[in-house]
Amino acid sequence: MIPDQIGIDLLRTYVAVCRQGSLNRVASQTGRTQSALSMQMRRLESLLGRRLFQRTGRGVVPTPEGELFLGYATRMLVLGDEAAARLRQTELSGGVRVGLAEEVATTALPEALGRLRRGYSEIRLDVVVEQCVALGKCWPEGDLDIMVVPTSVVTADAVTTWNVELQWVCATDYSLDETRPIDLVAFTAPCLWRRRMIETLADKGREHRITFTSQSITALQAAIENGLGIGLLPPEAVRASTMRVLTASAGVPKPLPVQYGLFARDRRAAVVDAAIAVLLEGLPLAPKS
Repeated sequence: MIPDQIGIDLLRTYVAVCRQGSLNRVASQTGRTQSALSMQMRRLESLLGRRLFQRTGRGVVPTPEGELFLGYATRMLVLGDEAAARLRQTELSGGVRVGLAEEVATTALPEALGRLRRGYSEIRLDVVVEQCVALGKCWPEGDLDIMVVPTSVVTADAVTTWNVELQWVCATDYSLDETRPIDLVAFTAPCLWRRRMIETLADKGREHRITFTSQSITALQAAIENGLGIGLLPPEAVRASTMRVLTASAGVPKPLPVQYGLFARDRRAAVVDAAIAVLLEGLPLAPKS
């Protein structure tokens, strides 16, 4: 029997730590201290009477017992979210056109879209996944109801904003030679990340050559993992088992901060406002404004 003291918040925190692989990262995203988060996880282990995590050089990973509990915890959260949404929903129906920057679409927001669909079964989702610059250009045309992109690509006011620190990443066994130009893995131009990557290296006086480009963040991850070069990735896209985060001591610039925003066309429409409420729960970082 699961102890009564294990609440929804504790389950959410546990799932977040398992997915991020880092107590410090989850602490910064939720506005808590790492020590408070560690205490929560130790309390959960005490309540279950099982060791749920083991430490690695790059963070934490679940033990076999932790992986088993992760499956059940995820299912409980999904059921809880679905039940709460069904109880509070009105009979909303209609379509919501959502634009997601490609790098965002692979992280936390797909789960939020799933919760939206389960909670409001009559809502029809039309999701466009595209490069952020292209989404920013189409926003004034009125083709989207909701959009999640870097704030720099659109002049509209965001419902909320948050910051993401892009990490310089390479394969775990990649060797960076400071005497040679840096091999870069980058998004296809035009791309905000690509432009800032090149500008930052130029400011640092580092030569570079682009060895791989793609419009897909999944393809960029594969290229980095297979040693084609180094790239910029958000923390949620860094695979700790196959990638290594580079620091300034390795000859690369500091992590690059990028501000993202959630933009909405018309919050007076009940179906759009319901979609925003669910999406806000799935943002990769706690809102900053």
